[in-house]
Amino acid sequence: MKGNALLTMTLVSVCALTAISPAAEAETILRAQRPVVWKDFLGVNVQFHYFTPDIYQKQMSRLDQLGLGWIRWTLHWPVLEPAQGQYNLDALDAAMRTAEPHHYNTVAYLVGSAAFDSSAPQGASNTDQYPPRDDTIFAERMTALAQRYPQVSHWQVWNEPNIVWLPQPDPVAYYHLLTTTATAIRSALPNTPIVTAGVAYYGQMRGSTAYMLQSMVDQGLAGQNIVAAYHPYSEYPEGDSVADRDFLVRATRLNASLHDAGVKQVWATEWGWSSYKGPVEMQRIIGLEGQADYTLRRLALMSTLDYQRIFLFNLSDLDERATPRDRGYGLLDLNGEPKPVYTAMKHFFDVTGPTLQPADPPPATSVPEDLYAIAWNKPDGTHLLMAWSASSAHLTFPGIKSATLHDPLSGSQTTLASAKGVDMALTPTLQILSWKP
Repeated sequence: MKGNALLTMTLVSVCALTAISPAAEAETILRAQRPVVWKDFLGVNVQFHYFTPDIYQKQMSRLDQLGLGWIRWTLHWPVLEPAQGQYNLDALDAAMRTAEPHHYNTVAYLVGSAAFDSSAPQGASNTDQYPPRDDTIFAERMTALAQRYPQVSHWQVWNEPNIVWLPQPDPVAYYHLLTTTATAIRSALPNTPIVTAGVAYYGQMRGSTAYMLQSMVDQGLAGQNIVAAYHPYSEYPEGDSVADRDFLVRATRLNASLHDAGVKQVWATEWGWSSYKGPVEMQRIIGLEGQADYTLRRLALMSTLDYQRIFLFNLSDLDERATPRDRGYGLLDLNGEPKPVYTAMKHFFDVTGPTLQPADPPPATSVPEDLYAIAWNKPDGTHLLMAWSASSAHLTFPGIKSATLHDPLSGSQTTLASAKGVDMALTPTLQILSWKP
């Protein structure tokens, strides 16, 4: 079964599409667990105040054109307070004012220890990557930001401490920072939603076999009414091992374990791929078209899983302050102009519309073993099937006599019609078949 034993236990298989193919155990036929409303489910990471007003106004306009409503805003404490009591907030204030009329739902995260509160030893470099020396000072600063920017609805404490913290990750120290900060913010602003740091990957800690999210659960996370967050980056949309579908297996297992433990909200606060040209830095080179392809396939997969919200990294490319790889994650370039990934997402949403309902896939013949397929219904009664296959095989649907095949990467569409049932030529990239009964 191509390493698929766990998949059969954790994913919902639908018989309609596989019934005609007796050798289809390895197919990944997914059924979403609930309706998806893109504006509420999918957000993007932003750093508006890193840019000039003309550029971030263009970024906001492009985001509005996608019809998305959530943003995750990056705030670096050492930049905002370069010396104790000296604040650098003018650019952030201006960007927050500009964003306010757009009515974004905003989660902001504060990351990095200011030099005066870093636990770094004397003479250490990267002092911002060491945890705070005094958690109450960090908590006071986040509380002050929450009071200053009431349009931010959720506050997230740090980012990826499971791989960033020096000299080594410390889940007990991080949990103390999280709860200290949550208590401080909620004392000033009752019931403010708090989010854990988005832990890298699935929460593995650098140099350890332990998992930071599991440690937080063991320390009482479920009782704190705090959103759990992680960053499921991988080499390919289907995972690091495509044959094992390991993204689906690991994300399904982790989300289930968090929810079963009593955590109500699980978010993926970063995911995506860079279009960078090198030198190679962890992610292989996939270019502009690869970024668009990977993003659509992963979005289709994530929409079926038990996430309450996901945030694509990133709305914009970044400048030379970031590493070569990190500069290329944007939907937009540095001038606020669309990259192929932005255009592909626009085509995708044009086909899906703003809301989808889970559906069963239609019966098909000659189902390839490497098929990925997800069926949806639109409110107007249109049926959709999102599908891809590396084998570039064909699917024939005896019950569908007329349909339209959409390619969101190019924006093209093809009319299909046959009295014997339409034939869909699969490709390694996501396509969407649409039809009405």
